Amino acid sequence: MDNIIVYLDDAHWALQQLAPMATGAGAARTHWVLVACPPRMTRRISKWVNHAAREQWREKWSAKLFEQVEAPLRQRGHEISKVIAKGPLPALTQQLTRMHQATHVLDARRPKFGYDMPPVVADQPASQEGRWQVPGAIIGMGAMLVLAD
Repeated sequence: MDNIIVYLDDAHWALQQLAPMATGAGAARTHWVLVACPPRMTRRISKWVNHAAREQWREKWSAKLFEQVEAPLRQRGHEISKVIAKGPLPALTQQLTRMHQATHVLDARRPKFGYDMPPVVADQPASQEGRWQVPGAIIGMGAMLVLAD
């Protein structure tokens, strides 16, 4: 049986990422460890919401996410374990890898514009996908327009 750890924060995006792996050859006996990564709340929210209410919100958010991702995987006969991420992701990955003897770790979190997502494993390279890069030609044209005025 193949064990795969999947980090996710958006159901639609995650299902697109998981589709090739879930329907591929040899995917009949797969144990998926789904790890929900709820959005971070600001420090200032503690003024309005206590810790128990925040944890309850994280659990409800994660349950909704698991419900959307879990149904297509269960239809294909896969086993599923669910975890809610708390703390640094590389440490959680090490713990889950030891616990489930996982062979693959998949980061299926939706990239966000202008936000560097924390890595899920210690040696993961930094993602360039969400960064805003402006080609030199556009910068040059902008400078010419400013100088033309």
